[in-house]
Amino acid sequence: MTTTTTEVATEELGELRQEIDGLDAEIIRLWRRRAEVSKRIGEIRMANGGTRLVLDRERAILDKYREALGEDGTQIAMLILRSGRGPL
Repeated sequence: MTTTTTEVATEELGELRQEIDGLDAEIIRLWRRRAEVSKRIGEIRMANGGTRLVLDRERAILDKYREALGEDGTQIAMLILRSGRGPL
């Protein structure tokens, strides 16, 4: 029995979608962990008399994401930062 191009494409699509589902699960896990770590850093910083935010650090993170991902990286970084510290 021979497989058609459509069958191969359908199988590949299924495999790729499974991979995306796995990647999404990992992104969500990492997002949540990063938020936990960021919140803990903020707690430690404030307990020691520091400020809630360290603007130089946030700028560096924004720059890193923008350099790696372009302008969309800035938006992604803003969402990531907000998830760890809350809205400004």
